[in-house]
Amino acid sequence: MSYNQEIEKLISFDGRDIRLKVGLFAPQAGGSVLVESGDTAVLVTATRSSGREGIDFLPLLVDYEERLYAGGKIPGGFLRREGRPPEKVTLTSRLIDRPLRPLIPGWIRDDIQIVATTLSMDEQVPPDVLAVTGASIATILAKIPFYGPMAAVRVGLLGDDFIINPTYAEVKAGDLDLVVAGSPDGVIMVEAGANQLPEQDIIEAIDFGYEAACDLIKAQQELMQELGIELATEEPPVVDSTLETFVREAATESIEKILSNFELDKNARDTALDEIEKSIAERIAELEEENPIRVATTEDGKALGKVFKNVTKQLMRSQIVEKKVRVDGRQLDEVRPISARVGILPRRVHGSALFNRGLTQVLSLVTLGTPGDAQELADDLHPQDEKRYLHHYNFPPYSVGETRPMRAPGRREIGHGALAERALLPVLPPKEDFPYVIRVVSEVLSSNGSTSMGSVCGSTLSLMDAGVPITKPVSGAAMGLIKEGDEVRILTDIQGIEDFLGDMDFKVAGTDKGITALQMDMKITGLSLQTVAEAIHQAKPARMHILEKMLEALPEPRAEQSPFAPRLLTLKIDPEFIGMVIGPGGKNIKGITEETGCKIDIEDDGTVTISALDAEKAKQARRIIHGMTRKISPGEVFAGRVTRIIPIGAFVEFLPGKEGMIHISQIADYRVGKVEDELSVGDEVIIKVREIDNKGRINLTRLNIHPDEAAAARAAAAL
Repeated sequence: MSYNQEIEKLISFDGRDIRLKVGLFAPQAGGSVLVESGDTAVLVTATRSSGREGIDFLPLLVDYEERLYAGGKIPGGFLRREGRPPEKVTLTSRLIDRPLRPLIPGWIRDDIQIVATTLSMDEQVPPDVLAVTGASIATILAKIPFYGPMAAVRVGLLGDDFIINPTYAEVKAGDLDLVVAGSPDGVIMVEAGANQLPEQDIIEAIDFGYEAACDLIKAQQELMQELGIELATEEPPVVDSTLETFVREAATESIEKILSNFELDKNARDTALDEIEKSIAERIAELEEENPIRVATTEDGKALGKVFKNVTKQLMRSQIVEKKVRVDGRQLDEVRPISARVGILPRRVHGSALFNRGLTQVLSLVTLGTPGDAQELADDLHPQDEKRYLHHYNFPPYSVGETRPMRAPGRREIGHGALAERALLPVLPPKEDFPYVIRVVSEVLSSNGSTSMGSVCGSTLSLMDAGVPITKPVSGAAMGLIKEGDEVRILTDIQGIEDFLGDMDFKVAGTDKGITALQMDMKITGLSLQTVAEAIHQAKPARMHILEKMLEALPEPRAEQSPFAPRLLTLKIDPEFIGMVIGPGGKNIKGITEETGCKIDIEDDGTVTISALDAEKAKQARRIIHGMTRKISPGEVFAGRVTRIIPIGAFVEFLPGKEGMIHISQIADYRVGKVEDELSVGDEVIIKVREIDNKGRINLTRLNIHPDEAAAARAAAAL
């Protein structure tokens, strides 16, 4: 049977169906599948093309696309086309790439592109995990060498029950948003946000998710049988081992000395290794031109560098596996030296912290803004419409001692920022208690492993320095792994070389109560749940140690915000008065802003937020808006000021924006011949609301006001 013949397959998880359709779309792509659940449908294609000259890495490109037609919407703007993709699209592309990449042989040099396009989306089913599983199927159909199948599911937690592929609403209502991807060899990727869940709950959720992923893997294997296809296999290119043997014999002893010299820091170690590689290159240059070793390095200028790196990698891994000692002399579960400082910048910066872990250094800075500063998401297909906490991560080239052009944030920077953001969200105060919009920027000043977790720690301290009343401080650690045969070594707080030459990067963030964020990436084809559990448990004492060092710098959030942060006042008005406050063409609200210098934000539910650096100005604006929107009842007594006089009476402003008229007959308890005989513009008067007519006009009187009422009115006006 041909794989481009139409076939449909149904998989069910507790009544939540996933439908696979093969052979219907994109006949010229290498492989394609439509993955559906509910009314969400994602088309995933995989295509392979001939390799390019000079490529020495796996050129895998993963693109996730969302079209507004999927939600029945037309794009705005002049062009009426989709514009720059929102952050969610970039993160989903990464979510697909991370479990797929380690399952494609690293020696492949042909261009491979995965494109996942959401064709239809409902408000229930997220498309991202469907796209991950679809990428596996499309890769198999494209006959690309693949150590799969691979599948992903989302796990939610409502009460005490885990849910497979929860809806948006269930994720929001629950305490867990976990994505697990697996292969036949085990767990290959984990990403999670959690509401301070204990380690054991997270482990059980991963186990629950992997079992469901195995059902999807089995369904793919059945689909392959129906189509009569097998996983594509190719022999890797034959590599002449002559050069590697030469390098190993010439350099092993010298490399081992450097790797076991624990006094060397990163820069000194890298320099020493470069000198060894340089000396080997000089020895090769002295060989005869016909020598196979010289020929190999001449034909491929990168050959020596690749071989030298492989030899170094093997020796470093052997040292960890056999001697259980790392290149900096630490034990496997030991954290590098920690230091932290807060408030290191002038207080015009609302909050700042500098966090150091070994040679990794992150500067995190907080800005507090008003509700109007919330990010309006361009992601029109998803339920969330704004963000009031933003975490941005920057990785300049000088942080690793390099030079390169500075460009817009890439996928890695967006991903690391999102991870740190997710780690802090569960401990932020609710909007009702702390209406500020919060932006944290983490500047990586020096990188030697785990800058994303460094930004979590730095951000926690900078938020506390800014006076943000977080419920608990958050710390994070990155775990690594070396696997040689059956031997497995889990490493705490990995540094750059261990990340680069190791098999796992597992980031764990949380409070002393539980985990708030996870992200696990593999370079091997899968890991047992037991090993994943060991890594999670081993991370906890590391997190607690780091947290203890952080709290030495600042034990709790500051009681007050920076004097340069805006002061916010809120009040609630009846939504029917929103138009009155804004006024025609924004006249009224502009007038209040000009008079007080405040910034005013009004939400649809009638919540008004007033911001100003001067608290008294904010109070003034609040009094004006309160007066404009207060419902007045007959019999109420106020202190007011005469604003204008007409022949039949005088107008009095008794509340900000509220004005009524005293008829000449109500000015005094005797006959008044002329208003000007009793009142002048600017006079302060005590008045009582006599009536409000059917047109909303307020009629006032100065008669029959008790002295106690007058005294209370004057006191209220003084406030």
